[in-house]
Order: sequence, then structure tokens, then C-alpha cells
Amino acid sequence: MNLENTVKKASQILKNHNIHSHELDAQIILSDIMEIKREFLITNNEINISEKIMEKYDIAIKRRIKREPVAYIIGKKEFWSHNFRVNQSTLIPRPESELLIYKLVNYFKNRRINILDIGTGSGCILLSLLKELHLSRGIGIDISSKAIKTAKLNSKKLNLFYRSKFKVVGINNFNIGRYDLIVSNPPYIALKDMKNLSKDILNYEPLIALKGGFDGLDLIKKVIYKSKHLLKANGLLGIEVGTNQYLQASKILKKNGFREVSKEYDCNYNVRCIISTKT
Repeated sequence: MNLENTVKKASQILKNHNIHSHELDAQIILSDIMEIKREFLITNNEINISEKIMEKYDIAIKRRIKREPVAYIIGKKEFWSHNFRVNQSTLIPRPESELLIYKLVNYFKNRRINILDIGTGSGCILLSLLKELHLSRGIGIDISSKAIKTAKLNSKKLNLFYRSKFKVVGINNFNIGRYDLIVSNPPYIALKDMKNLSKDILNYEPLIALKGGFDGLDLIKKVIYKSKHLLKANGLLGIEVGTNQYLQASKILKKNGFREVSKEYDCNYNVRCIISTKT
């Protein structure tokens, strides 16, 4: 079977299972298996596919039918123009997190800074910052040893192994160093909202990286409190928050001696990132 018909067939199967991104998913999965760019797949649709490729493709499509995210099926996700390894021990990087990167890179451009990433997961936030801030170093912490292993692999892949460190440690037990910048995308889903998450997320992404306690603010409070002690004077804290959490998070920041520098909105005009300084 040729490329065009293979993708059409897989796309229809996914559509029949109510997967809205059926055509895109079918293309991404096949292009990854064939180790070609998606554009090549589209423009060379008459090429025939080997049985070996078809077998791998069928297995991958069956995984997607079960709502496994495409990023886990192909083992990577693009973020800040780089491919990061991901697996079920790490959250899949979201475009919203790039808002934080953009603002912080502009703020610290050409400066030598020390960065801490709390709840680093795949390491995508810290490593993206280090890719842009060539004079800087950073450390990422996470309670998941599997996530830290993945972050280390990403640091090697991006040639950042010597400017980054990753440690398996919880936020309560980390007291090493002083930092110019602390970043975090902490768990912020409220207990009552967990049931509303899609099956792609609930059944596959690490729930420990999503659950933010009763009101979703448990880990946000811990990050802010810990940052108060680990930031240098005039250091910055960049933190992601959930929908409708801005006002509460802002109050917690003020209570702990932080002054807001800026806030970043997502495409739905919700505040998703707050950048503040230690006063």
C-alpha cells in the first residue's frame, strides 16, 4: 500500500474512535516510524510502504486508539524548537510553557545566571533556557527518578550535560545554593477537576505531576515559600498556574514578599505564567 492510502486508512480508523486530530496523528506517527519529515510524507504519497513498516504502524495506531498520546507513542515532543524525550514518567511539554521561556530569555539575555527548575520532569523548561542563555548553569529537581533519568538524557542530547545537573529530591528537602532565577510548572489541578481531564491525560500522564491538592494551590504555595529562601536579592520567580488561579497565586506571592513583574496570557486570555521578583 502507498503512503497516501495508508495514512487515509489510519486516519479514518482514528476518526471512527472519536480522535479529533486523526489526520495529523496518522501523519506524525507514520513519518516518525519511517524517519522522514511529515512534509516529505505528504509530497511523496505514491511511495509504497514495506510490510515491516506497516506492522509497526498498525501497533502504533492501536495504541492511539486506546488514547495513548502521540508524544508517548513516538517517544518525543517538540518544545522551543527542540525534540525532547518523553515517557509516562514525564508530563508532555505544552506550548503554554513556552510563554515563560520567551519572557525570561529576553530578561536575562547575555547574563550569567544560576537557575533552579522545581519539578523539572523532562527538563524541557530548564534546558530550553540554557540553550538560549549560553553563559548560564542550572539544576532541575524532581521526586521521580525516572523523570530525572529522562531529563539527563535530554541534557546530553542537547549538549547541555556540563551546564545542567538533575537531582531526585522533593521540594521540602532541597536547600542547596542561591539562584538568580527559579522556574516551576508545578502540579496545579484541583481535586474536583481531575475527573474532567481527557482520557489521554488521566490514563497516561503521571498524575503526581498534575494533582495540586484540594484547591490546586498546594504545590504552588510550596514553590513560592521555597523560592523566598533560595532566590538571591532581586532574583526572579517564574511560575505556571492553572486557569482562574491567578488572583489566589498573586495574593500568596505578595504575602511572601514578592512583587509581580509581569503575567503571561494563553490563547484563551487566561493568565498562565506569573513572573515576580523577591523584594
